[in-house]
Amino acid sequence: MLERPVGPLLSVRSHPRCLEHEPGLGHPESPRRVQVVLDALTARTEGRWVVDRESPLPPEDDVVGCLKWVHDPAYIERVREAAERGHGWLDSQDCGVSSGTYRAALAAAGLALQTSLDMVNGRLTRAFIVARPPSHHAGRDRASGYCFFNSVALAAEVVTRSWCSPVVVADFGALHGDGIQRHFWDRGDVGYVSVHRYPAFPGTGGADEIGEGEGSGATGNVPLAAGADDDIICTAFESVLSEVCSRLQPAMVLLVAGFDAHRADPLGGMLMTAEGYKRLTAIAVSAAETWSGGRLMSFLEGGFELEALAKSARIHVEELTKTPEE
Repeated sequence: MLERPVGPLLSVRSHPRCLEHEPGLGHPESPRRVQVVLDALTARTEGRWVVDRESPLPPEDDVVGCLKWVHDPAYIERVREAAERGHGWLDSQDCGVSSGTYRAALAAAGLALQTSLDMVNGRLTRAFIVARPPSHHAGRDRASGYCFFNSVALAAEVVTRSWCSPVVVADFGALHGDGIQRHFWDRGDVGYVSVHRYPAFPGTGGADEIGEGEGSGATGNVPLAAGADDDIICTAFESVLSEVCSRLQPAMVLLVAGFDAHRADPLGGMLMTAEGYKRLTAIAVSAAETWSGGRLMSFLEGGFELEALAKSARIHVEELTKTPEE
């Protein structure tokens, strides 16, 4: 068991390149999302966390090489070529591209790679990655749902390949992370749990989707009707996370922190509050303390009403810094 590093418990990491992706005028997945979250997290840290707005990235060749664990090489090249064109969209009209799309997506993946390496080498216990574009819908060979590269799946690969131990990915975004689920569907070393609105985009995430083969039982979905509130979502999340963690006994918990289930969000269709996100985060932290020595890596995912996003992310980070004694 790795000892906890000395210093602030949580590292918040981002990079300016994540702002370079411009999916189009009026698109909800705007650069402002990262800016408002970082601004909210920079004030009054009281030494409990460190915000690095320009966290170092691995060499580009290393990032691309590791991305081939989760994406076809030809697809990675298609993302690069789409950005070179500098306009239009890739695979889906909600995946608008600009000249900065490839650099931004590569930076998000680079943050995931470097943070994962720091985690497995004992330099970090907890981290929150504030990056865009988001990732959990990205498939092996296809962009989808604002997502291009699946940074969360990449991080899970780094951890489980480094430690030869299971990890669990826990997703509380309003929409189902079909890209992550599909990548680990038949594997028993990476669990995926999700609470989400159903039926809704992308059409996956039914309760009967539990994985197959060696992965049977490693996937847990709790589909919820539109309008679910804090109590419904938190109860469902705690139940499914406990079930899959008990089965896999993970060495790390990865959190897909989508804040689009907030009642003010224009897209999520749910009725969460900032207090609900505090409860969700506390549930994930408790699971990490129980199973993973407190090790937890969180990724900014959805959340498109800027004020609600900033407040929810702030309370998320405050809860991530707590220890069992608190």
